[in-house]
Formats: sequence, C-alpha cells, structure tokens
Amino acid sequence: MKKKLVSVLLAATVITGILAGCGGGSDAGSTSQGTDAPAASDAGSSDAGSADAGSDAAAAGGEEGKVINIYSFNDELRTRITAVYSAIENTSDDGTVSTLNDGTEIHWVINPNQDGVYQDKLDEALLNQADAEDDDKVDLFAAELDYIVKYTDANVDVAMPLSDLEINPDADLADQFAFTKTVASDVNGVQRASTWQACPGVLVYRRDIAKEVFGTDDPVEIGKKTADWATMKTTAEELKAKGYYAFSCYADTFRTYGNNIAGPWVEAGSTTIKVDQKIIDWVNDSKEWMDAGYFDPTVTGRWNADWFTAMSSSSKVFAFLFPAWGIDTQMVPNWDGEEGAWAVTNAPLPYNWGGTYLVAATGTDNPTHVKEIIMALTGNQDNLTKVAKEYTEFTNAQTVMDAAANGTEFNSAFLGGQNPYGYFADSLSSIKMAPLSSYDQGCVELIQNAFGDYLQGQIDYDTAKANFETAIKERYPEITEIQWP
Repeated sequence: MKKKLVSVLLAATVITGILAGCGGGSDAGSTSQGTDAPAASDAGSSDAGSADAGSDAAAAGGEEGKVINIYSFNDELRTRITAVYSAIENTSDDGTVSTLNDGTEIHWVINPNQDGVYQDKLDEALLNQADAEDDDKVDLFAAELDYIVKYTDANVDVAMPLSDLEINPDADLADQFAFTKTVASDVNGVQRASTWQACPGVLVYRRDIAKEVFGTDDPVEIGKKTADWATMKTTAEELKAKGYYAFSCYADTFRTYGNNIAGPWVEAGSTTIKVDQKIIDWVNDSKEWMDAGYFDPTVTGRWNADWFTAMSSSSKVFAFLFPAWGIDTQMVPNWDGEEGAWAVTNAPLPYNWGGTYLVAATGTDNPTHVKEIIMALTGNQDNLTKVAKEYTEFTNAQTVMDAAANGTEFNSAFLGGQNPYGYFADSLSSIKMAPLSSYDQGCVELIQNAFGDYLQGQIDYDTAKANFETAIKERYPEITEIQWP
C-alpha cells in the first residue's frame, strides 16, 4: 500500500493526554482509489533547509508568488474561505480557481479523504516541496483531527509554526477553545495549525416522527428519551413498534464510542495497534441493535446513496448523530421536505466529530497571503460569527459561541426556529478528548469496514478481525502487530 509521510520520516507524535471538558475528531468521507507517494529518498534535511530559506525570504518582505495552492479534501474549506476572505473577487465556474483583487490566483487542489487518497496526494506534494517551482508549491493545506499530529510533528517539519507567520497564538488566537490549540501544537507546545471549528455532537431528530411516537417534538422532552444508551434502547423499541428506526445504521453511533477510547490506537514510537474495549463495545452493541431491528437494514454505512436517502422525507429513520457541520453539509442538502422538520437535543453520550485545521506549508512562497487567510477564517470574531450564522457551524471562538447560545439571531430555520447552540455548548462541556495518533483515520475507517461486513451477516466475527488486520497492514506497512482487548 501507499508509503505515508509519517513512515517516510518518522512515526508521528501521539498526543497522549486526555483533555477533560472538550474534544474534537473527524471522518468526513468521499470515495476513490489511492496512488503511491514517493519513497524516503525523495526527502532529506537539505531539502527542508532550502524550503525554509524560501519561506524566510518571502516573510522578510520578498515578492509573493502569483499562485496560492490550497490542498483540501472537499469543497467546504473553499466555501468558508470565500465567505470571509474579502480579497477574493471571483471564482471560476468549476470552483478550481479563485482570483484575488491583487491578481493572485488561488488554485484549489481537492482530493477525496477516504482510503487515504488525500493524504497520499498531499504527501507527494510536500515531499517535492523543496524542488518545486514557486507557483507549484503547497502554500496552505487542510488536515483533519484524525491525522493532524502527522503533519504538526516538529521533526517532520512540513507545518510552519504560526509564529513564523507573525501570528501570536496567545494574543491573536486567544478566544479559541484551548483543546483546539493543544491538538494543533507539536510536543514542544509550538502551535503549527489553526481551525475555525469546534465540533461537539448532538442528536438530530425528525419532529414529525417524534410527535407521532412520543406525542411531542419538544427538545427537552425528547432529550429525556435520549439521555443515555440504556434509555435510548427503550426509545428505539418504542420507535420500532410504530414502524420507525432509531438510527440509519451502526456507523451512525461509532463516534460516541470511538471518542471515549482510553488510549491511542498507536502509541508514540510503537508499531502496534491497540484496539480499545470501547470499539468492541460498539461492535457488540451494534450487533444487538441490528438483530433487534433498530437500524434501517438497507443502510450499510455512511457516505453512500442509501445513507443520504435516510435523511429524506421518505425515510423511516428518526435521528442522526451529528456535529454542527454535519447538519449543514449533509442533512440540509439531502432533506427534500419542508423546512423546520428537524430539531436537536442531547446525544446518549457526549462526543465530538470533526475539526478541519489550516496548516501553512513549510516552504510557501506566499506567507503573507497565507497569514491573512488563516486569520480571516480562524482568528476574526466577526467572521466566525458570520460562519456560525450562515452555516450553523460551532465556530472556534468562545465569546462568539457564548453569545450564540443566548441569542435569537442564531435560531435555525432548518431546525424549526430552534437555537441549537445551547445543546452544542452542553455537549462540549462534557466531552473528553480521545488520545490521538497519526493512524486514526485508517483505523477508524477500516475497523468500520471490516466489522460492517460482520454486522451485515456476510462474515463471522473472527473473519472480521482477520480482515481488519490485513487491511490495516496494507495501508500502514510499518504496523507489525494488532492487539485486541
């Protein structure tokens, strides 16, 4: 399988501390096949030095490049930057090029996240960074929480410290939630990335189904029926009796378990994957729920047509588990009924899902533009307020989110006039940060794929375990052992 940047240079650092009271995580998905990244011999210390030299020259007042290359895994980053970066004058019809008022062009380089495709393409470009022509260099790239530590590792040195862009995290980003700054920093505490998102999760439910089954669609009353997993199981039985499903599928519940693992999938310096007991709890509970008929049997995972259809008016699915971004990017475009049909309440277990970080690539020839973009999207309270209002995002600004939880101007038409920010804030206050490793994306994807086949009755439990072991070693050849609880 593909050689990862982390295995080319070193195993990326793992954040081992659990941050009480807050969290983040992600697995935005799209499908495609991957390609190989260059081998270790393609990168070296002399290359890193020349890349630094180019960056330092531009930062010291040299002329900036004519092309800003921004790498991302979907179109979300482009839409958010376009919404807040006033220097953008227009964007091509196909969304690949934006032109700034000084004539500079932003080239949006987008590859799908799933199966490691995005990381492969990004890694290849970063390993060629030192020798690339200025207008071909990576200037800014997106990294999800599931693999942010791979890129912020100080020894890998592909992510510029924000201070090198003349951004002072303590002063310029003082309003950000502390956990987002911690996970964006290397082991020395140097912040090398910044995000506009904090991603506490909630339960999003159909108001019409709630009224039919429970006699009310009031979020407080429905929250009593979703208070914990034991209560949720009773609620699922009530829904089943009326011909409805609690959730679309087993994949919908994964993050509530995966966010509560006790240790990282792979410890720092190790080549052993440790599967946490919480993951096996998810498998066992999902099997029980599948057999009981609480999931829609036609839905076999996320990011497919059946899953999207489960969000439509024809569906019998009562609820989804989503952070704010999921409501805007997944539910809104797939709902074909009247506005106001959904509402939010507390999930059975606090969880987080998401967090896209902006990373300035070492060697960029556009440090001034990159600084402007990072600050516009992640450090400007007015812009973060705008993003929250226009996209129902839980943005990375404590004062903005405090105001949102108490302000009627943040009510959502899609949610029937409800202000969801109080529920987002409550979830955030209860979340514990799951320990991170650079292998999280692959482990999260492949464990669900392997045991999804088991839950659908296609293979037995032991075969699912064996299939996971095979798949994870194909994606990460340096892994030598998988330990099961």
